[in-house]
Amino acid sequence: MTPEVILYTDGACSGNPGPGGWGFILRHPKSGKEIERSGGEEVTTNNRMEMLAVIEGLKVLNRPTNVELVSDSKYVLQGLKEWMPHWKANGWKRKSSELSSSLKNVELWQELDRLASKHHIKVTHVKGHAGHPENERCDQLATNAAKQFQRKN
Repeated sequence: MTPEVILYTDGACSGNPGPGGWGFILRHPKSGKEIERSGGEEVTTNNRMEMLAVIEGLKVLNRPTNVELVSDSKYVLQGLKEWMPHWKANGWKRKSSELSSSLKNVELWQELDRLASKHHIKVTHVKGHAGHPENERCDQLATNAAKQFQRKN
């Protein structure tokens, strides 16, 4: 798959739970155009912010697209490609048995599933805080978004 766009994402949280932020860069390699966005929540978790970065990035796309998703979040990448099909088959539970624990962030997983189903997504894992320029920029966007909520406390 040749990506039409590359979506770089990251999430950050000060405390877990605590104030958090997400950030993404959406790049169209052919034209060189980029979109950067960020946001956050006053009380959240790092995993939620990682997921929201992907969700918000995919929301920008208005037609089916070949997307390369580049993230340092194994939680999101494994969830998308490995875990989500099983959760869906089990009624959005981790296991089909009634005794199994409920799925955390189920509403975000369902939104991510809805958005991802519109596109062809290739996932690429990068190591966080290892000098990858776009990952570092997304971390900066997410951290700055989280800081806005830290000032309120």
